[in-house]
Amino acid sequence: MKRLILAVLALTLITAFTAYSQNLTAKEIIQKADQKQRGETSVGELKMTIIRPTWKREMVMKSWSKGSEYMLILVTGPARDKGTAFLKRENEIWNWQPTIDRTIKLPPSMMMQSWMGSDFTNDDLVRESSIVVDYTHQLLGTESIEGRKCYKIELTPKENAPVVWGKVLSWIDTEEFMQMKAEFYDEDGYLVNTMYGKNVKKMDDRLLPSILEVVPADEEGHKTIVEYLDLNFNKPIKESFFSIQNMKRVR
Repeated sequence: MKRLILAVLALTLITAFTAYSQNLTAKEIIQKADQKQRGETSVGELKMTIIRPTWKREMVMKSWSKGSEYMLILVTGPARDKGTAFLKRENEIWNWQPTIDRTIKLPPSMMMQSWMGSDFTNDDLVRESSIVVDYTHQLLGTESIEGRKCYKIELTPKENAPVVWGKVLSWIDTEEFMQMKAEFYDEDGYLVNTMYGKNVKKMDDRLLPSILEVVPADEEGHKTIVEYLDLNFNKPIKESFFSIQNMKRVR
């Protein structure tokens, strides 16, 4: 009898979760995935590997974020790039170059440019645009990615939204709300980059892909891999941490 009660309870919970998931709108699914990846705050260490047909380059970085408005990225290696930092504070994005002792404010026109020579754009790294606020969302169905059932969602930019992509297709895991794949298209509808989420593992208190791999559509042999070495969420960070002055001295 006890086993029967437990089985019925488990079936009820699964049915309730399935019904709940099916009732989510495309925007709510994207919002849950975005919130899971960001948390209220995050502090991480990551390694970026830029792969080209004839060479490979690695960089190590630290990152801090608070919501969608604040983010700070510090390059800690190799030696020639050490100390370079990027800051997003609300609608402003700044770059600190210690080798020339100069702070540069990035204009919107630079958001599509390569970040540190990688296949990521400046917008990708500092997340200037919001995938929740700046796009409309349409659920296209479900597909399997890396053996996981995923929602397939089309994101179309709203009129006059400050975005760099003409369209984004996103595959979100139906159980854990992890982004397992994303395709980024330009304004003419051509595929530019594909991003894959790989090596899912528990990071702090949640499951997330620990590796993000970006592959350009028209550049054979080009690839950028970001591996999260450590990632922690929801630790208190004051907004004052994300200042131009701190960008120059943070370690």
